Amino acid sequence: MFIRTENFRSFRRLYPIITIIMAIHIVLFIGVNLFPALLHLTAGINFYIGLGEYWRLVTPIFIHESFPHVLFNTFSLFLFGPGLERILGKFKFIIGYLGAGVIANIATFILQGPSYSHIGASGAIFGLFGLYVYIIYARKELIDQQNSQIVMTILILSLVMTFVTPNINILGHLFGLVGGAALGPIILIGRRNRYS
Repeated sequence: MFIRTENFRSFRRLYPIITIIMAIHIVLFIGVNLFPALLHLTAGINFYIGLGEYWRLVTPIFIHESFPHVLFNTFSLFLFGPGLERILGKFKFIIGYLGAGVIANIATFILQGPSYSHIGASGAIFGLFGLYVYIIYARKELIDQQNSQIVMTILILSLVMTFVTPNINILGHLFGLVGGAALGPIILIGRRNRYS
């Protein structure tokens, strides 16, 4: 489930949504480094959200300024996204990914001060983990024991790193996780076939 053996062409065909999101990460990473005004326009700056610039609840999900940041988040999506895109299908994957990211950004806006700003896909990535947690505990027929253990181990390590790494939007990570788990029962209505 988490071991990628496809070539690039097969990966694009099997996981088109993840491929598109990864491409957006890379294009916007280049864009914000070439044109700093783009970063200012798209970052989740709470002050401007409070003034009505509500697109900033969505755009930070795709924006990264440093190479390690974009590499880590894009690689995490590459590893953990395909299983969910297959389980959920394209449309529901988009709903889960963006929904969890927006929930994380709304929580950040409400609970952090007006001077707080943030970027990155981490809230949406944690939303994927939240969806997996819901599947592991409520829809066990969709994932096997070995993959469940892998998900929970990586999640625990990621949560530890959230609290020990500086300059992390801790609330974004936590509410992304909660948001993904909360969206799980809605998104998985009618899903019956086991993941294979």
